Amino acid sequence: MSSEVSARRDAKKLVRSPSGLRMVPEHRAFGSPFGLEEPQWVPDKECRRCMQCDAKFDFLTRKGLISQHHCRRCGKCFCDRCCSQKVPLRRMCFVDPVRQCAECALVSLKEAEFYDKQLKVLLSGATFLVTFGNSEKPETMTCRLSNNQRYLFLDGDSHYEIEIVHISTVQILTEGFPPGGGNARATGMFLQYTVPGTEGVTQLKLTVVEDVTVGRRQAVAWLVAMHKAAKLLYESRDQ
Repeated sequence: MSSEVSARRDAKKLVRSPSGLRMVPEHRAFGSPFGLEEPQWVPDKECRRCMQCDAKFDFLTRKGLISQHHCRRCGKCFCDRCCSQKVPLRRMCFVDPVRQCAECALVSLKEAEFYDKQLKVLLSGATFLVTFGNSEKPETMTCRLSNNQRYLFLDGDSHYEIEIVHISTVQILTEGFPPGGGNARATGMFLQYTVPGTEGVTQLKLTVVEDVTVGRRQAVAWLVAMHKAAKLLYESRDQ
């Protein structure tokens, strides 16, 4: 793909929605596979009580009327007290933090860790022994997420591109338990995906290279980040 075509596909535009400003792809089909669509708001005429504390809207208290607000993530109605937090919501491409209910705010804050830390790990890449299908001979390759987050690149003696949306299975492979207890050691990852225009499922196995300490730490961090990315992918797919 030429750089000109790639740049055109990755172009973004600023749009204003009822929830706030969003920086979205020019072409919807080329958006991040981890993104979420804005929810349909519960109509104002159906918002009579807060979904969390059950306070009645427009009820007069000593502090004034109880006003209603829509959570930008779930679209439900809440009172000001139960929907007061403004939290970044990157999966919906909001430029600024937006109002969210307590439950949604907690989820968005956890996702912020993925965007602040784990996404950078995926973009940086790591080195693995890669085995395709039933092949018995692995190939040393660098695996990384593309800058537009839509492809998994594998580079070694050959080059492969796997479209993220076509990944169906992500499983971390582990072995044993360290002395004194603790978590099992991550040794690799098993992936299954489909290739457009072909039948059946293709699989590959990533194995951590054990003889380089620094490289191993980076590879394990990449596996953990990829596992988290898969969870976000499944959520976006099931929306």
